[in-house]
Amino acid sequence: MLTDEELTRYARQIVLPDLGGTGQQRLKASRVVVVGAGGIGCAVIPALAGAGVGRLTIIDPDLCDLSNLHRQPIFRSRDAGEPKAALAGQFVRRLNPFVEVDPVERRIEAHNAAALLSGHDLVIDGTDNFATRLAVSDACVALGLPLLSAAAAQWQGQVGLFRGKPCYRCFVGDAFDADDCDNCAELGVTGALTGLAGNLAALIALRVLAGAGDDPAGQLHLIDGLTGTQRRIRIPADPTCRACGITSS
Repeated sequence: MLTDEELTRYARQIVLPDLGGTGQQRLKASRVVVVGAGGIGCAVIPALAGAGVGRLTIIDPDLCDLSNLHRQPIFRSRDAGEPKAALAGQFVRRLNPFVEVDPVERRIEAHNAAALLSGHDLVIDGTDNFATRLAVSDACVALGLPLLSAAAAQWQGQVGLFRGKPCYRCFVGDAFDADDCDNCAELGVTGALTGLAGNLAALIALRVLAGAGDDPAGQLHLIDGLTGTQRRIRIPADPTCRACGITSS
């Protein structure tokens, strides 16, 4: 049940026709894991914590760096050198005491992804390399968990929900399993774009968790920061995908 303080805190959401008290209770009962407390995660985490998602697990092995701050506004200059997962956990506790938060200062890889992700209702991946993204995706397929993937590089962003088939591996294929692919450290990225992609991911997450609106699974939202345009495409399932296709069964 929602306390009087929670009813006041979430009043502007509860009055929404497609959410209401039932949707708010669903958010409170939800368990979400955010993989990566970078530019994407720093938009997702405040949005979900502020909205009243009941439990957040934040997985990130890295330390805060001054070069992060233009796109990671939940951190401050004084935080440089401190673990980002722990800092993000502190931020959540200050923002909303009704949200349980579990910071995990570990790198998620193929051998531990299933153990770290199990027990959640939704996985949100905001990491910046394909090897991690594919490890997370494969674990989600194996566990039967929905995966909300968000990425941003240079002026381009993309956000998509993957549930069963197609999976994220259907989208990118097997060529990116190596850990030496480009990331935003090499390519660069605008902070406003990571915020836009992260907030779009958070909005989709809230819809899915609260049961509001249409099911967005299998659709990819493409954001062009230079033109200010967005478009949406549908991702086809790959029947030969080694994670969710015929060859995986």
